[in-house]
Amino acid sequence: MPSKKKCIYLSFILLFFAITIGFSQNPSKFKVVLDAGHGGKDPGTIKNGIKEKDIVLDVVLKIGKILEKSNEIEVVYTRKTDVFIGLKERANIANKAKANLFISIHCNGVKSTAAKGTETFVMGMSRTDTNLDIAKKENGVIFLEKDYNEKYKGFDPNNPGTLLGLKILQEEFLDQSIRLASEIENNFVKDNNRFSRGVKQQPIWVLDATVMPGVLIELGFVSHPVEGKYLNSSKGRIEMATSISAAILNHKISFFNGADAGIVTSDKTNTNVVGNTTSKRDQTYYKVQIAAGTRKLTTKPSNFKGLKNITVEKDKKLYKYFYGEETDYDACKEKLEEAKKKGYSSAFIVTFKN
Repeated sequence: MPSKKKCIYLSFILLFFAITIGFSQNPSKFKVVLDAGHGGKDPGTIKNGIKEKDIVLDVVLKIGKILEKSNEIEVVYTRKTDVFIGLKERANIANKAKANLFISIHCNGVKSTAAKGTETFVMGMSRTDTNLDIAKKENGVIFLEKDYNEKYKGFDPNNPGTLLGLKILQEEFLDQSIRLASEIENNFVKDNNRFSRGVKQQPIWVLDATVMPGVLIELGFVSHPVEGKYLNSSKGRIEMATSISAAILNHKISFFNGADAGIVTSDKTNTNVVGNTTSKRDQTYYKVQIAAGTRKLTTKPSNFKGLKNITVEKDKKLYKYFYGEETDYDACKEKLEEAKKKGYSSAFIVTFKN
């Protein structure tokens, strides 16, 4: 007889293939699914009278309003009102829409009033205790569904052992998800002066069940006195929505438009996309961006897990750290793999033009 863990794992594989049969992304419009977490009988985190479900719904609607200004983008919402939607149905909405992106919006909240900061998650198998709590919290909505045992085939959000069933089955989208998550967090820092807790990989059910690049964004901690007020303000929600929308629009340009999609170029101050109009006379070179933050570090190997040839550039209030410099893109891809083996899982290649 197969073990319980194997049965759970096989169940998720069968679910994945059931979803992906016949799946292809929309070839005409760039389709974005916006998912406001929680809703209805599930309020999410509540602190000082602030409800997570209300904040995230307002931010999602603001993001949608910005994106819908473009006739090249179609926005699909998992909810536009205060209603409860199960995790499986959220994933089904995205998959049936054949979306190009899945964006799930949430807020954090803990007993301590000291915790603060934004963080963006992609699908992964990290096992640090702090981050595992996030996975339990966002997966825990499963218990509010009457037939959760049948829908989720024994998956227990409170049991780390069953999280093994949430293996990354769509690795082809992981790099895109990490790129998007990194840009969202960078925007929060440089545009809104927010504190970023970074990009993280966690076994979150709704990200695994959606067959397209996707991220789950924690806008901040409603339990933090200052941050909670910011998230509950019109100014804060507009700023967050604008930063997220900018990252989505850039992702569309990078991965949906142009033959050279996916290669990012920097002119030392701004990030753009290399398209078909790039002149062959332009000298280009490639670096691997491994980190970004508001703190300036000395570029010695001990500060970067032993990696040498580290350079740093300042973009407004943000310091960006790069590994290597290659004129050949394939050679830079090898540098990217080296960086990831050192633990920089959210690293990506940036193209520079002289």
